[in-house]
Order: sequence, then structure tokens, then C-alpha cells
Amino acid sequence: MSVAIAGIAGRMGRQLAAVSIDRGIHIQGGTEVAAANVYGEDIGILAGRRAIGLRPVAAVADAAQGAAVWIDFTRPEATLSALHALAVTSVRAVVIGTTGFSEAEEDAIKAASSRFAIVKAGNFSIGVNLLEALTRLAASRLGTDWDIEVLETHHRMKADAPSGTALMLGAAAAEGRGAPLSALRAPPYDGPEARRETGKIGFSVRRAGGVIGEHEVTFGSEKELICLSHTALDRSVFAEGALHAAIWAASQPPGLYDMNDVLGLGHTG
Repeated sequence: MSVAIAGIAGRMGRQLAAVSIDRGIHIQGGTEVAAANVYGEDIGILAGRRAIGLRPVAAVADAAQGAAVWIDFTRPEATLSALHALAVTSVRAVVIGTTGFSEAEEDAIKAASSRFAIVKAGNFSIGVNLLEALTRLAASRLGTDWDIEVLETHHRMKADAPSGTALMLGAAAAEGRGAPLSALRAPPYDGPEARRETGKIGFSVRRAGGVIGEHEVTFGSEKELICLSHTALDRSVFAEGALHAAIWAASQPPGLYDMNDVLGLGHTG
């Protein structure tokens, strides 16, 4: 199988390239913006591996031609632009790890799934996706007298908040309660009248140093607390999961999928 990687000189792009090389997955190409100043660099060397005779390019269509799967962990506008450009390539599946999409952008991705098999997730870690399933299950079994709070911590450079993973966990909790997250999400606690509303799902965000990713879901009643948590110790876990999803997606029909589909977890509730 061959893949093409967006933003290949970025933090996740290098990880994806490194894991691809380690696992013998053929890299067809990779894109990067001119400001990164890496067009003369070998993709393998950028990834900290052996040279593979490929250099980053600017155009999505050039990088993706001949690839089966496009993997994109960039920014919403770049991801949507890539989906449009991929229409003239050989790509049949797309793995999206980009977060921070607006509702309209989510609709555009759903529309693109009529052409591609798209696996989209806020987090591709196997552990986080098991945490999501456990969160959904716990929320479905506990009544609204149990408060639900999602806490996430990331490195200081992360742009969007709450993280895509935190929102994914919140959506799983809401699904367990039979409602969309938009109906249950609590506003940020701030000001003199910031009491917690019964039945709502709250979010807290921390940004500090170089933290890769920490997520915790707390279920609290008047008499006990249940805490489910996950800590990423190495950024490669996300790349490993994304490539697992890429291999799976390459043989699927067009549609919009998530890691529950890839891992066969279903939607426990």
C-alpha cells in the first residue's frame, strides 16, 4: 500500500513518515508549505530515517498521484483544500487527524465521503479510542445525577481548545445519554454565576510545556467519583493508529468512518 502525507515536515508528518518507513509502507509523496523551507530535503532524512529519494512538494495532486491513501494532520482549511484537489488523483481513502473544524467544514467532509472512504478521528491512539468506548458505556449506565467533566492537557503550542480528543470524549458521553453534545455541553466556568448545571457535560483545558496529551473523564455523584484517563507517552502512538486506519480504509467503500469502525468497537451504549 502507498500513502501520501500532508504537512510532512511538521511534527506529526515526520512521525507518520518515520512509522511508514519502519513498517515498510511505501510513501508516494508529501506536501509542505514554502515557509518550512524543506523542498530540498529528503523525506526520509526529515523523519530521522534513511533517505528514500523523495522530497516534499507544494501541490497536493503532485504528492498524491499514485497513492492509495492520503493522511492529513494539518489545519481545517488545508485539509478541505486537499479533499478538493484529491478528486483528480488515484487516492481512494483519506485519514483525517486534523481538529478544530466548524460545522460547515464538517458538512464538507461528509459530502466528500461520497467519493472517498474517510476515517476521521480526534485521536488515533488505540488507548484513547478504548477510553472513548468506556466513556460512552459509563454515561449510558449512570443517570443525570452523575456529573460528567472532561479535562485535557496539551503542550503550549496547541491552537484549538478544547482538543479534538476532549470533544470526541464529550460526544461519546453525550451519545451514552442519548443526546448530541451541542445539547449537553456546558459553557466555560467563569464569573460569579458559574454554577454547574445538572445533566451538562463540562470541559476544562490546560496548556503547559511540552505535554503530548492527557485526557480524563470524571463521573461524579454526591458519594463517589469514577475517573477514566489516558496519557500519551510517545507521539508515535498517533502515527501508528493513523497508519492502521489507512490500511483498513484502503479496502473500504466510500463513507465516513471513525476509529470505532476501524477497531471493531461499535458504539457501546
